Amino acid sequence: MIERISLSSSRAERNAQLRQLFPEVAGVDSVFEGGRAAALQRLRKLDAAAYGRTRNSLDGRVSRLSPYFRHGMLTLHEAADFALTHFKGASYKFVFELAWRDFWRRVQAAYGARIEQSIEPPKVPIGQRELPEDIINAATGLACMDAFARELVETGYVHNHARMWFASYVVHHRKVDWRAAAQWYYGELIDGDRASNHLSWQWIASTFSSKPYLFNRENLERYSDGVYCEQCPAKRRCPFDQSYESLHEKLFSTEFSQ
Repeated sequence: MIERISLSSSRAERNAQLRQLFPEVAGVDSVFEGGRAAALQRLRKLDAAAYGRTRNSLDGRVSRLSPYFRHGMLTLHEAADFALTHFKGASYKFVFELAWRDFWRRVQAAYGARIEQSIEPPKVPIGQRELPEDIINAATGLACMDAFARELVETGYVHNHARMWFASYVVHHRKVDWRAAAQWYYGELIDGDRASNHLSWQWIASTFSSKPYLFNRENLERYSDGVYCEQCPAKRRCPFDQSYESLHEKLFSTEFSQ
């Protein structure tokens, strides 16, 4: 018989009980407090001006509101109104990102289940490989990608820039079918919104965008403060240590794409 979780106990006590009941499950200790009150408290901490300046950095002032949008604790309109009221024109980038989330939802409303398949032909050769175990198990040997995979599984939340880097690596470097990768990723997210997730993977893959999304080592080091490259066992043979032109030529040549 499964022991009941006491809802009247403290958060720490509930987490300890969950760890005891499910020792084999990662991510028991959520990095987010649930509920409407927690969502409003998080919103009141928003610094939309700092968000606009620093959001691309892994240590930037991101809002961390996405789980509350996903689970209906907060609306996009509430967040936009708060930002515009308190930060005026400095809220532009934050409201712009909310608009993207709204756009993805509208695309899903129009296309339905079609968002789970390529909406457009890819603009470059992409692969159809199954998702490898080394990616799932954070064992690629690339410090950055393995860290991003562990963070996903252990916490259910990853910085948006890290999501983009990871997806680009999986789809374009490893030639994994974006649909398989997107479905696995969606299942691990605490803020898993099917529209935002699947359409973002399509944006990376170029099946719902005009070009593929690529990054290089310089970009990753700049926005991660170089923490992964310093400790990476593969730093002398880093697959990202090239110009964008060289990466594009390598990744999308006929030989590499097969």
